[in-house]
Amino acid sequence: MADLYSKLGVARGADEAAIKKAYRKLAKELHPDRNQDNPKATERFAEITSAYDLLSDKDKRAQYDRGEIDEQGNPKMPFGYGAGGGGSQGGFRGGGPGGAHFEFGGDGADIGDIFSNLFGGGAAGGRARGGGFGGFGGRAAPRGADVAYRLQVPFEEAAALKPQRITLSGGKTIDLKLPAGLESGTQMRLGGQGEEGPGGRGDALVTIEIRPHRFFTRDGDDVRLDLPIALDEAVKGGPVKVPTVEGAVMLTVPPGSTSGKTLRLKGRGFHRKADGRGDQLVTLMIDIPSEDSALKEFVETWSGAGRNPRAGLGV
Repeated sequence: MADLYSKLGVARGADEAAIKKAYRKLAKELHPDRNQDNPKATERFAEITSAYDLLSDKDKRAQYDRGEIDEQGNPKMPFGYGAGGGGSQGGFRGGGPGGAHFEFGGDGADIGDIFSNLFGGGAAGGRARGGGFGGFGGRAAPRGADVAYRLQVPFEEAAALKPQRITLSGGKTIDLKLPAGLESGTQMRLGGQGEEGPGGRGDALVTIEIRPHRFFTRDGDDVRLDLPIALDEAVKGGPVKVPTVEGAVMLTVPPGSTSGKTLRLKGRGFHRKADGRGDQLVTLMIDIPSEDSALKEFVETWSGAGRNPRAGLGV
């Protein structure tokens, strides 16, 4: 049986950097995702992974060099018989193709850290095939790291749940469908859109931030708007154009409306998490020009000029 150094193609006295470099090179060539129709490559991949796991651990490497443990990390016994259970402390040992072994946890190297940045592509899901690197002894190989994103969404588009185009770190562009009940801080998980790993890709975690609007404000699932109207519109009433999160609509102002009167546009708010939508609440604000001589003349002769609108307040 070839020793662990020969499996990686390095000299027995190679330093840690040389061992890691050799393993990375071989792992790229032999990874099961790139050799789906080559079971020998999968078996070889298992062998080099097991070799790297042991040689990257300083204590185990020293034991191996002294002849105290074998290629699987088991203590050597007289007459060449290996005792069971002597490998990693508190870790996991599982069988791979061709009798090769893998160790995770304990004193072993963090294989997941290497693979999280090692492979930029591979088959969908990133899992080995043909009995390869999918899981050993009932425990799955580590997935790649999750990748976090923060997405700013315009107020109107958040209320209307307009799909958002987002470009992921690998260059892939997707149209993200926003969920009902959306608010700032909502986190969306995109399965399999994170970094590659030996057990498959991690996920993309997208945190939504809704941008403030210059005249709309949010009140729960409702949208509020202060709407300026002219004096004649308030006195006579009639239809006026009102902006909403999905475009302008016509709203009928009742005759004799005052500032502070609130009108409701049904179903023009945010989408509720359970069902339906909130409303748009339109508060009328009478806009009186600061310099209008005709209006001043009218008020001076108006019969209602002496009325006290604050009488109900006791003043």
